[in-house]
Amino acid sequence: MLMFVDNVKITVRSGKGGDGAVAFRHEKYVPLGGPSGGDGGRGGDIILKANEGMNTLMDFRYKRIFKAQPGQNGQIKSMYGHKADPVYIVVPTGTSVYDVDTGKLVGDLTENNQELVVAKGGNGGRGNIHFASSKNQAPEIAENGEPGQEKHIKLELKLIADVGLVGFPSVGKSTLLSVATSAKPKIAAYHFTTLSPNLGMVKLDNGQDFVIADLPGLIEGASNGVGLGIQFLRHVERTRVLLHLVDMDPNNGREPYEDYLAIRKELGNYDKNVLKRPEIIVPTKLDIPGSEERLAEFKEKLATDVDIFPISSIQHTGVKDLMNHTSEVLSKAEPIHFDVQSNDSQEYNFEPKAKQFTIEKDAEHSFVVKGQKVETLLQRTNLDHQDGIMRFARQLKSMGIEDALINAGAESGDSVTILDFTFEFI
Repeated sequence: MLMFVDNVKITVRSGKGGDGAVAFRHEKYVPLGGPSGGDGGRGGDIILKANEGMNTLMDFRYKRIFKAQPGQNGQIKSMYGHKADPVYIVVPTGTSVYDVDTGKLVGDLTENNQELVVAKGGNGGRGNIHFASSKNQAPEIAENGEPGQEKHIKLELKLIADVGLVGFPSVGKSTLLSVATSAKPKIAAYHFTTLSPNLGMVKLDNGQDFVIADLPGLIEGASNGVGLGIQFLRHVERTRVLLHLVDMDPNNGREPYEDYLAIRKELGNYDKNVLKRPEIIVPTKLDIPGSEERLAEFKEKLATDVDIFPISSIQHTGVKDLMNHTSEVLSKAEPIHFDVQSNDSQEYNFEPKAKQFTIEKDAEHSFVVKGQKVETLLQRTNLDHQDGIMRFARQLKSMGIEDALINAGAESGDSVTILDFTFEFI
């Protein structure tokens, strides 16, 4: 039995950029060959790709970490390193992607083959061919590749179905799905039989077809976390037409009209836009004695302009007419537009510029420098050559770190640490 998974967290790590090379030409008849170290290649990206053939995130239960390869290092003779291939992660169409650390929506994959870059590979470092100048014609300076990105993301699947079946548990949603389509959902007479959404394809005699989803039964308070409904309300967002099933069994101890209002309330509490979708009210279990009288009372309490299609899934009564009418309503329904954050429209708020670095006194004669910019600068500096070390020292001075250390009480001979690199302050 295939298990349905619609919410999972994974870790992605893009590839580090390749290091630039320090090299010089040593060719015959080229006495002043000069630097010839090539650039490193770009690291591999991590890309999510939507596939409409998938309908679950089950595969991610067994693999949660995805890594891309680093770019190739630069070569001699000014040869650039190869960039690494991207890593594609296939997800179902309808997957929303969130940043776990910030909670923000990264993107929404709603179309087949749509792609989303969730972690960019690091840029390759420059080789010493870029650092030659009139003052230093043979520089032993090269950059290391930019580190890759590591991100923790949450994948949240929202089924993309044309029609959604909603209603209290055991009103007959799974039975209707099994009758109207070839789907074989688990059916039994107890609450929360459907523990996961089921999809089916309705094919009509006129050649039209549409996808219908049986969503797990809601109960009052579902939008606040009561029962199982809160886990699956998200799937209602993407259905264009709602079939609202209401139980007409006179022996179930419930009031149909109150049930109808309760479900509408939960849908509205979750997303008011859902209530604007076309709705067809489907009274069910009309094969049970006494159900016709209950249906008459239910109709009296409803507005006169609502769509009502009573059915008996057991006897297949009214199901064909319901599906034909649903197809007509669906053909007139507005397409759903997904609100996805875009860089084209941003709201800018003034914030004071954050400090580029901080200096902490770790112990007597020992200081620690922290800050994203200075740490990235260190990671991209090739410290295997004296020219690279001197360039790094000049960059620290231009950032004001040297003066800040003096103001913090640093003296010659004290140790200064940035990440895992420690040097003597002079």
